[in-house]
Amino acid sequence: MRILLLNGPNLNLLGLREPTLYGHASLADLESALATDATEKGVELRTFQSNHEGELIDAIQKAGQDCDGIILNPAGYGHTSVALRDALLAVSLPTVEVHLTNLARREPFRHRTLTADVAIGSISGFGTYGYHLALDALIKQLTTGRD
Repeated sequence: MRILLLNGPNLNLLGLREPTLYGHASLADLESALATDATEKGVELRTFQSNHEGELIDAIQKAGQDCDGIILNPAGYGHTSVALRDALLAVSLPTVEVHLTNLARREPFRHRTLTADVAIGSISGFGTYGYHLALDALIKQLTTGRD
């Protein structure tokens, strides 16, 4: 089983950017911990982060050819990118959307994402632990066909 971990804009600054909001772990820390978790569960985790919408879309399209599912933190693009949403629809891979913070407790424009309704589920507000929850949920979906 192959899963793509896809992180959007500014997540390369984890650990540096507003640590009181996003935590102190770096993106490398997050990727390493999730890769260890995935390996223990017999899953190959591929990781990609970009600040560029087109590169994220290219990664989704490539995943459609060689991955079984996606864990996606679209970051700010989740609120603005119809193209990112369309790419997810085009590849039809089970996707779990993750956000480090609880979007419902943030500014009103963050309460809704354009990508949430094409995902099998969304996890927000649990910091980096949310990625581990997403991994477990996606593995269950892929192995049992149920959410």
